[in-house]
Amino acid sequence: MLREFPPPPRAAEFSELIKKKVEEVKSAGGTRETVTVDWNEQQAHVEVIDLPLVGLYLNPSTHRIRAQRSHDAARDDALEEDPWSAESQDYLKFLIPGSPTDPNLRDPEFDKLKESLKQFGQNDPGLVTHHGILVNGNTRAVALRELGAQSMRVGVLPESFTWADINAVELSLQLRKDHRRDYSYINRLLAMEEQSSLGRTPDQIAKNFRIQVKTYHQERWILSTIRQLIDRSKSGGGVALRLVDFEGAQERLKELHRLYVKLESVDRDQAEVLKEWRLAAILLDFSKTDVRHIDEAFLKEGLGRNLPTSSTDGDNTPESADAVAIPGLDLTVPAASSAVSEARALNDRILRASAAVRSGKPDLLDRDKAQGQAVLDEAKKAFDDAIEAAGRSARLRKRKQLAPARIAEACASIDQCVLDLVQARSSHSLDEEAFDEAVLKLRGSLRKLAQQAGRGLPNPGDGVAWLLEAAAAEGSQ
Repeated sequence: MLREFPPPPRAAEFSELIKKKVEEVKSAGGTRETVTVDWNEQQAHVEVIDLPLVGLYLNPSTHRIRAQRSHDAARDDALEEDPWSAESQDYLKFLIPGSPTDPNLRDPEFDKLKESLKQFGQNDPGLVTHHGILVNGNTRAVALRELGAQSMRVGVLPESFTWADINAVELSLQLRKDHRRDYSYINRLLAMEEQSSLGRTPDQIAKNFRIQVKTYHQERWILSTIRQLIDRSKSGGGVALRLVDFEGAQERLKELHRLYVKLESVDRDQAEVLKEWRLAAILLDFSKTDVRHIDEAFLKEGLGRNLPTSSTDGDNTPESADAVAIPGLDLTVPAASSAVSEARALNDRILRASAAVRSGKPDLLDRDKAQGQAVLDEAKKAFDDAIEAAGRSARLRKRKQLAPARIAEACASIDQCVLDLVQARSSHSLDEEAFDEAVLKLRGSLRKLAQQAGRGLPNPGDGVAWLLEAAAAEGSQ
């Protein structure tokens, strides 16, 4: 959520330097460089000056690494407490060049930007507050520092800008289509959440992000689900999953939402069970095509019955209750079914195990990580077997439906042929000889179809019986 940060150290001194440089640019005469910012649905043109990189602060509130800050909880807490300390600024400098899914790895897009800056220099100016906090250009500042540059061109925002204004400006600049390095998926979700907390409507937010309103609601559902998973993954040792752990799951989470919405209106319990199973498969890092096998057929065919339900770490599967009382009201609502409770219990185990395995906490015992890995290995094998069985079942269903589907396609073609025949006759353009040859070919195809359809069917249905009789009558002529 939006937070007002205090001014950085020596803010007044740096502010005076900025004012001095702005005045020098204005008094120099000639063409001045400005940068345009969108603010309150208006455009403002601010002066561009050259500032020493050593005096600029990386923005602790930048949307670019909101999710990645959860990579190291201790350093994130320190950054929240004092964003201007050397340690906090070093943490931001570590996160910005990192991969969105794993900050320990270098993002190739950052290296491309760095190489571009090395070859061609800084094309577009950054943007700073009057205290020298980077609003736009944090990534360029880190890259320029790595290249050994001493200064950076930046536009200076008015002194009246609040942190709400600063965040709005950064977001509007990032959402322009000409930016090279987009926000990561989770950071976009966090930016939407922030805009909602500022009182903006779904229509306004969707317009700013250039998406449909229904997509905005989908994204909010996904972020809410991720936060719930993080809460459920917490264990007694304070270990929990992080926002950054879900960076690579964008398409799988979107497909989950579409399935959940489709099933919820028909059978909420079924929707909840499949939701838990799909989330578990996502946590176990199954591919998008594998996760798709966990669908209505997966549940109908009982393919989830072999998934582990009993806990190996001392937790008990919650038992289903008949009803749940609402505190403060004389009302009760139906409790989750046993199937839902078992699916949630399974997913809770996987969540806590994933948190332990992915945790970077130095005080976490190797034994705890080993136990978590054992849980994940057991669940991975069970899901792998179930998904493989679902794949075989899907292929079998497809083979079963292939022949009827071909007949349906042929019927559609014949229906279209009727219309084409009527039009050709009305315009006297029918090639009767070619049409006759095509009908003879149809007769031969129907004979072959009748031969195969009559094999192994002691009690053929009306359709097959008609086909056999027609083929027999035609053969007797």
